[in-house]
Amino acid sequence: MDIAQAKRRENIAEYILYLWQLEDLLRALQFSPEAIYTQLVAPRKELTEEQKSAFLMWYMDIADLLHQEGKEEKGHLEHTLHLIGDLHNLHLQLLKLPAGEHYRKTYGRLEAELPRLRSVAGNPGMSDTELGFRALYAAMLYRIKGEGEKPAVADTLEFVSPAIGELAALYGKVERGEIDLFREG
Repeated sequence: MDIAQAKRRENIAEYILYLWQLEDLLRALQFSPEAIYTQLVAPRKELTEEQKSAFLMWYMDIADLLHQEGKEEKGHLEHTLHLIGDLHNLHLQLLKLPAGEHYRKTYGRLEAELPRLRSVAGNPGMSDTELGFRALYAAMLYRIKGEGEKPAVADTLEFVSPAIGELAALYGKVERGEIDLFREG
């Protein structure tokens, strides 16, 4: 809960990837309140009992959302998919507006890799932004499994990470009113 809130404020991309990881973790724990408490809450010694209860409730709320959306086995919460949609809308604006000059260069390095990523993802209708997130999440899972040295993982991180990172940073600036999309930045 505290980690998610901090990530949401600081970096929307990290927030989305964190929630996706949490979805998979809750599935691995079979949505069991006892397992969630034992694995995710109890080890947090710095929390009071009241805080531990709040954390458990927050995890269970996410589990309930996964159940409500029929995503007990796979898939991602609509909340994160809507955020990716917002990021994609910003991406489309940045491709045209003056403030996107640097972003267009960063994205240009990724653009040539998109057909390869699309063939791996197997979903030709997916937006470039969602494709980037799915590639980053897959690379993150490979690293967790100790397979982060694979060339495909390195390529993904080399091309996708800078584009998504810059898009997320610009999203935060737009959200905080720190950037004017119609001015060169």
